[in-house]
Amino acid sequence: MKTKGIIKLFFSLFIILSTIFYLKPNDKINQNIKIDKIIVNKSEREMILLSKSDTIATYPISLGREPRHHKQFEGDMRTPEGIYYINDKNPNSNYYKNLGISYPNNKDIENAKKLGKDPGGMIKIHGMRNGFGFIGRFHLFVDWTQGCIALTDDEMEELYQNISVGTIIEIRK
Repeated sequence: MKTKGIIKLFFSLFIILSTIFYLKPNDKINQNIKIDKIIVNKSEREMILLSKSDTIATYPISLGREPRHHKQFEGDMRTPEGIYYINDKNPNSNYYKNLGISYPNNKDIENAKKLGKDPGGMIKIHGMRNGFGFIGRFHLFVDWTQGCIALTDDEMEELYQNISVGTIIEIRK
């Protein structure tokens, strides 16, 4: 009898904490602020948005399924590391909007060639797969992309509105 009570208590606490996690609102970025640099700390699973060297927002992120190392070739499920830039803004993709990352650079291409592989490309910052935005922050429980950086749809919308093509993104271990 005690075991059932403990299980019910833990289940209730889980539901309450999950609801708080899911519904906790983010502070919104002022629409007049332009992001001039993005720093991604892979080990911390965070994206820091900077404007004039000031942190204006920090988002939790999901990464590629093999996040611990630098991307070496297409299909390795890794998120690259290094200094790149935003090279595209796409409002109509299979995921809620996306920002292209300039991977691969010349060094990435050279390293992949040494391995006899294609370096790949199409590395993006994006929201949830279209139709799955309801997942919200629960996507953070697992690294699920093929090398991209994933945000919630609300976070992606905010980032998309405040960034320009050419913005530097530094992706760290």
